[in-house]
Amino acid sequence: MTHVPVMTAEVLQHLRPERGGLFVDCTVGLGGHTRALLEAGATRVIGLDRDRDALAHARDTLASWSARVELVHADYRAIGDVLDARQIAGVDGTLADLGVSSLQLDASGRGFSFQRDEPLDMRMNRQSGDTAADLVARSTERELADAIFQYGEERFSRRIARALVEARREAPVDTTGRLAAIVRRAIPRRGPMRIDPATRTFQALRIWVNRELEGLDRFLETAVRRLRAGARLVVISFHSLEDRIVKHTLRALEHGDEALVRVLTKRPMVPGEDEVQRNPRARSAKLRAAERLG
Repeated sequence: MTHVPVMTAEVLQHLRPERGGLFVDCTVGLGGHTRALLEAGATRVIGLDRDRDALAHARDTLASWSARVELVHADYRAIGDVLDARQIAGVDGTLADLGVSSLQLDASGRGFSFQRDEPLDMRMNRQSGDTAADLVARSTERELADAIFQYGEERFSRRIARALVEARREAPVDTTGRLAAIVRRAIPRRGPMRIDPATRTFQALRIWVNRELEGLDRFLETAVRRLRAGARLVVISFHSLEDRIVKHTLRALEHGDEALVRVLTKRPMVPGEDEVQRNPRARSAKLRAAERLG
């Protein structure tokens, strides 16, 4: 499986692993960023991920670094609990890449993509929680419309929600192909479309299933408080809703009554044209960084 970690040069530029120390990769995915940190000089990395399949791949990727890596099955928002369990008061750098991994998009049976017709799952942690099919089956038309509008920024959310409710009366909407077909029929077509009409609805359901925005602000504050003085936090987001939360939370931590950080990126960093050509999935990435004050 081909995995290209996003904006690796910018991550290393801000986290400065060449100084050594303990780093936390809160979303280790397939291990690409962690490997880059170790190769650049990080002494030790704790890698978290809520996807057991991703952890298994990361273990293979990082096999030659096993003495310096600890992989933990945990949600990134549990960073405080993970560090407390290891009696670690502070770390020398933290990374959170909030995107969906190549594994989740490409592996069959996960239900993240409409490129294949498969069960409509979308859970990053397949050991718990509702699937996307569960939410589509039991949510009211209003709940579906609100979620698709809020998380997908989809202007035709009400049409789509109505179409889903009508369709599920005939048969369950439990595969990616069926969901995509219903959404495409519900959206009026006016000439060529830049993206597939189902894209925003799929994004919305994925965010809803995995509670991707829930607790993100609290995670950022916890991660900042666990940094040693002068250590840095780097966050990579892939859609405007996440980036907005990261931007405003870091700004609040910089300008609040208790100034905790200095924001290093007044504007988000984005991938260069060369990287986007090599890895089209990087095109929507935005990187923000902050440094812990003493």
